[in-house]
Formats: sequence, structure tokens, C-alpha cells
Amino acid sequence: MNIKSQKDFFSGLFYTVAGAAFAIGATNYNVGTGARMGPGYFPLLLGILLALIGAFVMFKSLTVETQDGDKIGAWAWKPLFYIIAGNVLFGILLGGLPNLGVPAMGLIAAIFGTTLVVSLAGETFKLKEVLILATVLSIGCYGAFVMLLKLQFPVWPTFITG
Repeated sequence: MNIKSQKDFFSGLFYTVAGAAFAIGATNYNVGTGARMGPGYFPLLLGILLALIGAFVMFKSLTVETQDGDKIGAWAWKPLFYIIAGNVLFGILLGGLPNLGVPAMGLIAAIFGTTLVVSLAGETFKLKEVLILATVLSIGCYGAFVMLLKLQFPVWPTFITG
């Protein structure tokens, strides 16, 4: 077996493993039928679809020749750190840490904080653009999750809303 594109092969492998894991995990829920779908139906189909896409990408990496073999580069530690830190910060800001006395700051603060931290992962950082993006994301998320879906979670910090 000759891998002609390492990037495609390992990304396809990751997709296949992740999709299979989600599909297997979805079988713990009631799957139901196509006419009467259970809570496991949609994740099962998405997992299977992701695994099939990954298998296709892996197959393609073994058959299609690339110029230099698309070698895998070094780990991008800076973007990896900032993206993971942004996700952790979102959870902390949205729900707080009651054990440590950190109050819930709400959806808007969580989106602004996450957008600011994750934007540090890129090559350039322009505060004005990041603040515009965070504002647009906040308005969109408020409209989608609070107004349309009527989800119940804190939108503003507890010291503002009481």
C-alpha cells in the first residue's frame, strides 16, 4: 500500500474513526424507524455519513498522485491552544464555576470572550474586526437560540439581571 497523500489519508482516517465512534455511540439511544425517528436516528446517520466520507477520502489518498506526497507538517501548537482555550472559556463564561465562586456571565459575554480568544489563533489580529464579528455572532445566536428556539440559559451576567 502506497500512500500518495499523507494529509488526505490521515484526515480521512480521523473522519472514519470519529464517524464510527458517533454511530456506535448513537446506538445507545432508541434509533426508531424512518417514519418514527428516535433520538439516536440523526446521530447514527451523521456518524455513518462521516465515516463514509472519511473512507472515500482515504481511498482517494491511496489512488490519486500528488506532487510531493502532501507530507504532514509540524503540529500547529499556537492555534491548537487558542481554539481549545476558547471552547473552555465559552463553557466557563456561559455557566460559571460555582465551586470556585465564578458566576455565570451569560451567552453574550461567552460569545465575545470566545471570539476574542479564538481570533488570537490566526496570523493577524485586528480588534475592530473581531469585535464586529463577535457582535454579529451575538445577535445571531440570541435570535436563533433565545428568540426562535426559546432555550432557557443565561443571556446576560447575573450581576446585571439579578
